[in-house]
Formats: sequence, structure tokens, C-alpha cells
Amino acid sequence: MTDGDFTPVATLADVPPGGLLSVRAPNGEQVVLVNAGGEIGALLDRCSHQEYALSAGEVLDDGTIECVWHGARFDSHTGAVRGLPAVEPVPAFAVRIEGDAILLGPRLPSP
Repeated sequence: MTDGDFTPVATLADVPPGGLLSVRAPNGEQVVLVNAGGEIGALLDRCSHQEYALSAGEVLDDGTIECVWHGARFDSHTGAVRGLPAVEPVPAFAVRIEGDAILLGPRLPSP
């Protein structure tokens, strides 16, 4: 861990605009980094609808991430549901950028 509870997990070059990258959090959870409009978000890499990897999905123009399996959509920064069939949010994580490093922090409160 560095600087409190934040750990470097990737660089900005690893997650280009519109990109997704699955990384392992220090606690072992898989987390998907999302670059929506140049802003990096981090969500648990598991759709709350049927547990499919969100990192296999895509980032839409409105900044949501869409699960490729059934089309559920989530806010890329808060994990809030933005489209059915999902009804439960996906846990989001704090993110900090230092230079070109992406640092992953603790889980955020549920939206």
C-alpha cells in the first residue's frame, strides 16, 4: 500500500479513452478500470445481474459501462444501475491519479 489506502495498479496509457482494464486489487478482488471521457473510474469487475466480467463489456458515449452478456448498464464512477436487467449497483472504488499512475483506493459507499 502507498499513501494511506491507495495502491498503484496501472498507468494512464494502460486505459485509453473508452477503454477497460481488469486489475487485481490488493485484497484480491478483480476491479475494472474505466476511462470514460478521460476520467478514470473503478468498479468491481462483476455485473450484479449475472456475475459476468464487466471488463468484457464496453464504455458507451454517455460514460456508462455496458455488460456484454445481457446489456445491463452502470455508471462508470458510482456503479449505480443505469439500465436493466440489473437492479443492484456494482461496488465502486476510490481512484487517484498521480503523474501517470492510477492508484486504487478503498470501496466507496453504495449509491
